[in-house]
Parts: sequence; structure tokens; C-alpha cells
Amino acid sequence: LHLVESGGGLVQPGGSLRLSCTASGGSLEFHAIGWFRQAPGKEREGILCESISTGEITEIDSVKGRFTLSRDNAKNTAYLQMSSLKFEDTAVYFCAAEPFGPHYVYHAPCADFGSWGQGTTVTVSS
Repeated sequence: LHLVESGGGLVQPGGSLRLSCTASGGSLEFHAIGWFRQAPGKEREGILCESISTGEITEIDSVKGRFTLSRDNAKNTAYLQMSSLKFEDTAVYFCAAEPFGPHYVYHAPCADFGSWGQGTTVTVSS
């Protein structure tokens, strides 16, 4: 599965942005989606991920109520809607995908994703 992110850019604090993750070479409908980010000087972190086992979405506290994961299977695209953006949201954002697996196989939140996009940069600045 080949993934391409788009939609990054410069946004003021408090603003909104929607990132897209478009897939080719397979159907996103059968894949769990994860959104990750890597801020300057920091390690990559998973921020919003669907469980590979159950599809349930987990999110980190810092984005709760502000970021939303959605998908349009007809367009083979997933989205990350970001609102109330803060300076600390500045990062390179990545989407990842992994085929849904059996519900009885445990996967840690935001772990075990095998297909990755190249990333798109989001800069929150006034």
C-alpha cells in the first residue's frame, strides 16, 4: 500500500487544517489508519490510531477534542482534521496503515503499522 499525505502548511495558533492521506495499490477500507507526528528534536509519536484488531480509535491527551480521524473509503483517503492548533502542534505529520487483523490478536495502540507515507509539514506560527 502506497500512502501520500497532503494538506500541510503554515497556520496561525487557534486555526484549523485538514490533512489527507491518499492510498494506492490497495483498498484503505480494509486497513487500520494511524496518524503520527514528529516535532523538531523529538521522537515520532502516534497521536490518533485505529486499532488493528478492533478499529477502535485511541488518541493522546494533547489532541483530544481538537483532532479527528476520519476516512472516505470511496476516495481511498483518510483525513486528520485539526482545530484549535497550538504552537506545540508544529511537526511533520505521517499517516500509516496496516490491514485489519483478528480481534483476538493484541496490538498496542499505534503499533505495528507497516505502510507509511512520506510526511507533510505543519507549522503553527503567528
